[in-house]
Amino acid sequence: MATSLENRTSRKTENNANQTNYYVTLTIAVAIGLVGTFLRFVQDSFLFSAVSNILLAIGWLIVFRVVFRIMK
Repeated sequence: MATSLENRTSRKTENNANQTNYYVTLTIAVAIGLVGTFLRFVQDSFLFSAVSNILLAIGWLIVFRVVFRIMK
C-alpha cells in the first residue's frame, strides 16, 4: 500500500493582512489616540478636553476602518 502523491496546482491566495500600509496606518492612528489621551491630563479646560476627544475619535475611526479592511 504505497501512497501516491498527486501533483496539484498551487493556489494563489491574496495575503491581504500582511501589507505594510495597514500597519503604518495603524501605528499612526494609535499615535493620534495616544496624543488625545495625554491631552486629557494637560489642563482641565474645555479647549483641551474638546481637542483630546476629537483626536481620540479620529484615532479610533482610523483604527476600526483599517481593521475592518484587513478582515475583509
